[in-house]
Amino acid sequence: MAHPTQLGLQDAASPIMEELLHFHDHTMMAAFLISTLVLYIITIMMTTKLTNTNSMDAQEIEMVWTIMPAIILIVIALPSLRILYLMDEMNDPHLTVKTIGHQWYWSYEYTNYEDLTFDSYMTPSNDLTPGQFRLLEVDNRMVVPMESPTRMLVTAEDVLHSWAVPALGVKTDAIPGRLNQTSFIITRPGIFYGQCSEICGANHSFMPIVIESVPLPDFESWSSSMLES
Repeated sequence: MAHPTQLGLQDAASPIMEELLHFHDHTMMAAFLISTLVLYIITIMMTTKLTNTNSMDAQEIEMVWTIMPAIILIVIALPSLRILYLMDEMNDPHLTVKTIGHQWYWSYEYTNYEDLTFDSYMTPSNDLTPGQFRLLEVDNRMVVPMESPTRMLVTAEDVLHSWAVPALGVKTDAIPGRLNQTSFIITRPGIFYGQCSEICGANHSFMPIVIESVPLPDFESWSSSMLES
């Protein structure tokens, strides 16, 4: 998760987020080079006495500053389109979880199981134990098996919400009457935090999302205990 004074993005916990991090670095490098070139030209224009009027009317330089931006845009657009298609790809998910946004909590339904549903409320500050994070911890975490394709079905019951987990590269709007879907594969065990990313009312800041990634045997034990309780 994010930590104080952090400047970059969170560490990736899914292949899609790794691709997004690489694309971010790629795009920032292009922006850095453009900014450096523009700053250099501005500096030259301000510090050099222009005596050659031909530099103000030249076909060659006009072709360069027309074609170069187009090439730069293509270099940025092609990786972006590739990632866009990867994010929409859904191949034989091992687990499907439906999440419903409410004011102001989330509910989860494991559709592969008959009666595995629960609500997830933010843990009040007074009930936190040492090591837990204020405004990010919940009473019931969403548990998924690691290294397993997971499909999320996202909707809302009342107003617009947004189910977002930065470490997984996932952000999907929850819209009443509409069922959106996304998918992810968590590559390592851990606990990953997110929050509602759509202003949804007075307690919008108090709708955390917590995903716990565990090995498959531990997930089976957890699901069995939830079904028995």
